[in-house]
This record gives sequence, C-alpha cells and structure tokens, in this order.
Amino acid sequence: MKQVPFEVELDESADTPQERGEEAPGSRDFSSHTGDAGEPPVLSVTQLTRRIKGLLEEEFPIVLVEGELSNVKGAASGHWYFNLKDAGAQVRCVMFRSAASSLRFTLEDGLAVVVRGRISVYEQRGEYQIQVLLVEPQGTGALQLAFEQLKRKLEAEGLFDPARKRPLPYLPRRIGIVTSPRGAAIRDMLHVLERRFPGLPVLLYPAVVQGAQAAAEIAEGIATLNRLATAQKIDVIIVGRGGGSVEDLWAFNEEPVARAIAASSVPVISAVGHETDFTIADFVADVRAPTPSAAAEIVAPNKPDLLAAVDGRRSSLFGDLRRALERYAERWQALRARLTSPDALIRQHAQRLDDLWERARSGGAARVERSRERWLTEHEKLLMLRPDRFHALHRRMVAEHQGRLPSALQRHLATLRERLATHAGLLDSLSPLAVMHRGYGAVRHADGRPVRGTGDVQRGDALSVRLADGSLDAEVRDVRPLPTD
Repeated sequence: MKQVPFEVELDESADTPQERGEEAPGSRDFSSHTGDAGEPPVLSVTQLTRRIKGLLEEEFPIVLVEGELSNVKGAASGHWYFNLKDAGAQVRCVMFRSAASSLRFTLEDGLAVVVRGRISVYEQRGEYQIQVLLVEPQGTGALQLAFEQLKRKLEAEGLFDPARKRPLPYLPRRIGIVTSPRGAAIRDMLHVLERRFPGLPVLLYPAVVQGAQAAAEIAEGIATLNRLATAQKIDVIIVGRGGGSVEDLWAFNEEPVARAIAASSVPVISAVGHETDFTIADFVADVRAPTPSAAAEIVAPNKPDLLAAVDGRRSSLFGDLRRALERYAERWQALRARLTSPDALIRQHAQRLDDLWERARSGGAARVERSRERWLTEHEKLLMLRPDRFHALHRRMVAEHQGRLPSALQRHLATLRERLATHAGLLDSLSPLAVMHRGYGAVRHADGRPVRGTGDVQRGDALSVRLADGSLDAEVRDVRPLPTD
C-alpha cells in the first residue's frame, strides 16, 4: 500500500489530546499487523481519521467555495461557526478569531458568500470542515455590505430621523473642526472661512482620518469638542476630510463615529469626500455638506453681505427716526400755534367754570324738586299704613260686609233650592218607577236575568214581573213574536 505523507496542524485552542492530534491514552498501534494475505492493515479510529485528514489537506491545501451561510454563531472567544450550503449539500465551517478580526461586515444567515480556506478534519467528531481564512460577499463588496448593514441598524434605532436634526446657528461664536491638520480639507475650509468671515474663531482637533485608528480618533475629537463647547463657545462642529476611495473614507462609515455624532450636544456638519460620496456620518449628522469647502460656506455667513445688510438697516432706522422727529416737530408747531396768552387762558377757564356752576345749580334745583315730590308720595303711603287709620278702615269694611251678608245668604239659598228642584224633576222623569206608573213593568227570569225580547223566553218559563206598586209571578204559556217585513 502506498504510504501518504501528511502533516497535522495543531489547534492551540483544543483542550483534549484528540483535538491536538495526539493519540488517546490506551490506544494501540495495529499498523504493522497485516492480517490475512491481501487484506489492509487494521487501523485505529484515530489513525484512520488522521490518514483521511492528511489526504484531504494534501489534496485541498487552499479552496474557494461559494454558498449560503446558515446557523451562524459567534462565540465569546471571537471565533465564528457556520454552515455553508447550496441546494444539494452543506459543509461545516469555522473562522478563528485571528481571521475574523479582519471582517468588514457581520456574518448573518442567508448571506451568499465565497469563502477562502483550508480543508481540515475535526478528529473528535470525525467531521471534515473548512477552516475559513477570508469571506467575501457575492454580488457586492465587503465594504458595501458592511455599509448597508450598519445603515439598516442605525436607521432602525432612529439615528437618521429628521425630527432629531437641529438647525445651525446663523453666526457661530466659534467653529470646531475634526479633521487631519495636514490634509487639503482643513486648508480649503480655513481659506473659505477667511474669505467669507475673516477673524471667525476656529478650534481644530487634529485626528487621523484614514486607517485603523481613524474612527476612534474622530469619535474622540467630537466628544472632546463637546466637552469644551461651553468654555470655548463652540456653536457648531464640522467633521470631514477630502475625497478618496471607499477604503480611504471608511472611517466615516464606522459605528463609533456615527454614535459620537448622534451623542453630540452641538450641531454637527458632515463634510466627507466629494459631492457623490455618501457615508454613514452624512445620514446621522444634522447637516450634510457635499465637500469640506461647502461646509465652510454653509457655516459662515458672508461678512460683506452682513455689513451691507447692517448698513441697510442703519439707513432704514435713521430714516424712520428722521421722519418721526419731523412728525413730532409738526405736532409741536401746531400745539404752539394753539397756545394763547395766560390771561386769555384764565378767562376761558373762568367762563367755563361759570357755565359749569350754572348747570350744577339748575340741575341741583331740579333734583331737589323731584326728591320732594317723591317724598310726598312716600309720606302719603306711610300715612295710609298708620295702625289707627288701618284699623278704622278695616272696621268699616267689616261692618259693610256684615250688613250685606244676610241678604246674600238668602239669595244664595234660593238659588240652591231652584237648582235642587230642577234636578229632582229631571231625576223623576228619568226614573223607571215613573215609567211603571204609566202601566209598564220590568220582566225578569226567576234567577234575575232581564227579559229583553221574545227570544229570551220559552213556553213554561217562570218569570217575575216588577210593577209600580209591587211584583207578580207568571208562567209563559205562549210566545208570539211580531211579524217582520
């Protein structure tokens, strides 16, 4: 049998002898035993697994495999474990922390990727797997995927909400800038600020804007300017840099920078790259400027325009003041013309006083006369209410009523007697007894039921006949109804 050489790569994170590629205690080496002629030697499970591992690793030292991620799990150690599958099969994959630290995006289920790695065998389970060294998304770059993932995350948290964006100050007392002190961006911004508003104070926080440490330095710069905002009178912060590739601008697409902008108590302008470049910082910032120079244009008003506006306001104010003074002067002249000598003014007021006195006197006499008439009327009413006069008046009224009472009673009794006689006669005329006195009677059955016609009786019925002066018992001998037409 051909002997296949192989090497075993030990995983330093393995804890058992089997994981490190060592033979388990108590295992025996049967590689020298050939058994019957023509039969392969007897191998232990460990030996077989190691041979398979050697064959696989020799045959596939580096592989590129495409598929879809599933069962993605991130361990606390920093390792990633997942399956790579297609419609017909799947294979286990592991990406150790050293390789995972270079990932630009987050692994997630359903993501179509191409992985680069080595075939290895996990001896404890007898499973082969891909030890992944690099993962690239299919159809889009890793940076673009990382951009979209972070954008979705921050948007879901509301960091892009227009309602949380604040207006910029019209004329800031001081401008804070976070950028590289050696880049073209700071020179452009200072040039524009000097042109538009010479002498406007600027506080620069120097930061690396490209590379692994850029995001941390930019975030720290934003936080530092916020801490100095009150003492240094910083009213607005510009964060940015000049143009470059996606990789060059990537620091402004990282989460620490986005969080620092969102946490800023001072309004932030994002000015990254060129007009066509968009970063996560642009979406979180209160205002996005297409370029650093444009940010300086936005934040600083044009001083000549302000001076012209002030001159215009000053001229308008002086014009309004002049017109007001002219109106007051005209009014003063009119009042001066109306003003007469003191003697004439005193005579006018004396005449006015005489008029008022006369009106007061005549008006007072009329009021006195009306009051006197009202007093006399009330006096008469009081006299009528004196007890002696009130008692005499009622005594006369009682005497008069006593004199009229007997005749009134007699007339009332006569009226009542006439009404009683009338009603008695009416009752007599309607009484059944009066009818009976004229020869009629009331016929009833023996049980008291009235007889209203011939149909109510039959031959032989016993009847009672009520007459005016008594009653009699009778028996029906014959019934003869009246003929009908």
